[in-house]
Amino acid sequence: MKVNKHAEVKHKSHKWKDAKGKRCRPPVSFSNVNSSPVVISMVKEHQESVRKKPSVKRLKNKVKSVSNHKNSSSESGIKKTHAQANGSSVFTMDNDSDDSQDWKEYSQSVHGNGMETSDNTEDVRRGRLEGEALHHCAQRDDRENRTVLVMQKDQTLCFRGKCLLTCLYGRVEVMGFTIEEGQQSYSLFSPASHCPLSIRGLESIRALESRNEASHILQKYLPQASRKKLLKSITTNSSIILLEPIETPMTRFLSSFPDLSELFNLPMTELMSAVLDTPLNGLGMIPLDSYIEGLKMSKSYRHALNTLVSVCKGDVDGCPVILVCGTKNVGKSTFIRVLINTLLNYTASVDYLEGDLGQTEFTPAGCLSLLTVREPLLGPPFTHQQTPDHMIYYGQSSCNSDLDRYMESLKSLWCRRSQTREAPIIINTMGWVKGFGFKLLVDMIRFFPVSHVVQLSHSGVNQCPALTPDFLRTADGFQTHPPAQTALDEFTESHSPPRIYSHISIQAEFQGVGSQGTAKHQRSNEQRNLSLLAYLSQLQCPDPGPVRPLHSLTPYQVPHTVIALGVTHCDVVPSHMFHASSGSLVGLCCLAEKVASKGGPVFLSQAPICPCVGFGLLRGIDMARGLYFLLTPVDPSVLRKVNCLLLGAISMPSCIFTTQPGIDGEMPYITTDYSFDLTGAGKLRVFKGMTRPSQVGMQ
Repeated sequence: MKVNKHAEVKHKSHKWKDAKGKRCRPPVSFSNVNSSPVVISMVKEHQESVRKKPSVKRLKNKVKSVSNHKNSSSESGIKKTHAQANGSSVFTMDNDSDDSQDWKEYSQSVHGNGMETSDNTEDVRRGRLEGEALHHCAQRDDRENRTVLVMQKDQTLCFRGKCLLTCLYGRVEVMGFTIEEGQQSYSLFSPASHCPLSIRGLESIRALESRNEASHILQKYLPQASRKKLLKSITTNSSIILLEPIETPMTRFLSSFPDLSELFNLPMTELMSAVLDTPLNGLGMIPLDSYIEGLKMSKSYRHALNTLVSVCKGDVDGCPVILVCGTKNVGKSTFIRVLINTLLNYTASVDYLEGDLGQTEFTPAGCLSLLTVREPLLGPPFTHQQTPDHMIYYGQSSCNSDLDRYMESLKSLWCRRSQTREAPIIINTMGWVKGFGFKLLVDMIRFFPVSHVVQLSHSGVNQCPALTPDFLRTADGFQTHPPAQTALDEFTESHSPPRIYSHISIQAEFQGVGSQGTAKHQRSNEQRNLSLLAYLSQLQCPDPGPVRPLHSLTPYQVPHTVIALGVTHCDVVPSHMFHASSGSLVGLCCLAEKVASKGGPVFLSQAPICPCVGFGLLRGIDMARGLYFLLTPVDPSVLRKVNCLLLGAISMPSCIFTTQPGIDGEMPYITTDYSFDLTGAGKLRVFKGMTRPSQVGMQ
């Protein structure tokens, strides 16, 4: 989902803004982000550029503003008994003890902490922690490099970077998931490739009893001077969280590539929205001001979430089966992450069926998978790669070359799910909603026992017909068709009744909806590379230390005679199979029948539909000894079941071959002696001569 900016900057030309920034300002690295001279020079430069802009003539007559429902409470005669302090009421106590007097002073002092107090407590800008407010409600322990942050109800902290969050008291919410005191610590990832994360304070279940209790909570994490300052920001319903820096094998591996070293930094378009020189910056977090809106939920978005959560919490026959569909770049993946996180507040697990080959959530691209989600998803897909319960390697980022194999693979995964499971299941679909892509959606609703269809669209129009039960009665799928009706059906009840399911429509309203992001790391092919690199990062040692290049790792040696080699996306003659697969990503699959060899390599004539247990890099082939050299993070006990390697159209990221350190001499797998002027050079594009149904009659 794209970043949403405030309405004041909505109509500015980002194209010229970025170009001007690149000409006039050198790139700012993460190491300099806390440097005051750098920040001051940037701010001065920006202010000078604003002064030089020509004045704009304004309209004499002001546009009439639409009535704001948020302010209606103050005009409707409702009297507030307590003043509002950052979304939380200033509380009172009946007794006059010393503790109560101190607490009164602390609760009232929130008004003087540089944060606005207003009747409009739902305003995101007024609830955003930024600027001077962060210095009053956050204190850092420089020795341990950690920060304690106090948040009031409905206050938000929008940020870039990464951190480890522990809730010490109260409750906060991130991407729909509620983190409470006593729970484990959670890793938060907010890279430049996706919408920035926001931490939102919630109302505490119980109130702090005394000043001593609050001081006791802070005592373990802050020195005395910092505790005394932070106590002034705490009220009885405050939430207290601990923020610490985090480094994982995944983040270390990704940052080792020059093009990805700034992945968790600010994109160029957000440089002027950064809140720098705060107690959070040294942790790897950069707060953003209110001009960066973060995740924007429309009214229909929230209604859909509430409806689905209510259904999953209620007593229903069987488990809810929720199919989410919509065109590309409309926010399906983000909606599913928020839905899963919200459901995990009430249930121990949520099942997930992956049907989107190009933008997979838990695996590298080109996979169809079924898995159980038990932990919240607090970052983009590449930050929570995991091994599914069941997986089939399709081998392409789109299914348009073999629709039947795509549907049969999904059916095979569904049959592997236990029919007695009561956990809700979410089915993700592709953004292909035209022509055959739309027919596949019709088939999926008919094949699977769908209880709810969530359809996302944008710009006030549907990019495809609404998939309601009435529409499905007459719609043609790719493999299915509506029941044939005769003239007698008007007088009999022999025809099949329509499928009963609920159709929920969502209108996405974030900025840039419907179009692919153009900033660095936001394109779909870049995000596929990130997921694959994150998967390969599992080859790194979990202990902190230098990153080990993949070419320095010892590969497995697998004989040609015990494992078959196949290609999923095209026909390759046997004499070229080794040339095509060397240095490529392969799926590690398990055929039902035993591989029989007559002393040489075994090649498959067609792509099978079989279980896949993981992926590997086929880094070399020894023809003399008859061995494959394979790098994979899959456990050796699981590898013993693998008897098939499937090569697909999912290629290895170029940085694996070109920018890894420690390569002496000529780079393997790479050649510069290549001419695109030769006939047939470059990627071959095949025209199938098919006219899509949506284009019939348009010539």
